[in-house]
Amino acid sequence: MSAPIRVLVVDDHPVVRQGLRTFLDLQDDITVVGEAADGEAALAEALEHSPDVVLLDLRMPGADGASALRAFREHEVPARVLVVTSFTDPSAVLPALRAGAVGYVYKDVDPPALAAAIRAVHAGHVLMNADVARLLASGTGGSAAPAGPDLTPRERAVLAEIARGRSNREIARALNVAEKTVKTHVSAIFTKLGVADRTQAALHAVRSGLV
Repeated sequence: MSAPIRVLVVDDHPVVRQGLRTFLDLQDDITVVGEAADGEAALAEALEHSPDVVLLDLRMPGADGASALRAFREHEVPARVLVVTSFTDPSAVLPALRAGAVGYVYKDVDPPALAAAIRAVHAGHVLMNADVARLLASGTGGSAAPAGPDLTPRERAVLAEIARGRSNREIARALNVAEKTVKTHVSAIFTKLGVADRTQAALHAVRSGLV
C-alpha cells in the first residue's frame, strides 16, 4: 500500500484549517502534516514537513498566497499547490496559476470533491476549471500567446493533452505511443515554449487556442 498523500493546509481562519484537517484525516490515503496562517509560515512548514500537496488560500494578512508561491519557487519546494479560495472571479486566480499553482477549487466545494482534487493534483494533473479556461482563451487574463509555430504536429497534440490535465501515461494511451516517447515530447515542448512545468504549458495551450 502506497504512503498517504501529505497535505499542508494554509488559511488564515483557524476554523477553516480545523475543518479541513478533520475531514482530510478521515481519508485513508491523505494525512495533514501541518498548518499555516500566512505565506511566511507556509514556507517554514513546507520546508519542515515536505508535503506532497499544499492547500493554499489566496487572501491572507501579511504574506498572502501569491507571496507563498513565490517563496516556494525561490526555495524549490516541490509540493504541488492547490488553491482553495472563496473568490469566484476567475481573474483572481490567474496570478496564482501563473506563479506555479496547479489548480484551484472554491471553498464551497463538496468535501469528497476536494479529496478527489488533492488526489488528482498529486497524480500530476492540472485542475483548470472551465471558467478560467474561457477567460484565458478570450485573452481577458492577459495578451494572447502565440501557439508556438516551431512545435511539431505531434508536440501540439501532446500539448493539447497536457492542457486537458492528462498524465504522461494517459497521453501515451490516447495517442497510441510509448510513455517514454511522450516524456521526450514533453521535454521538447517545455524547452520550445520556455516554460518550467505542466501548468505553464497548459496555460499556454489554452491561451493560444489549442484547447
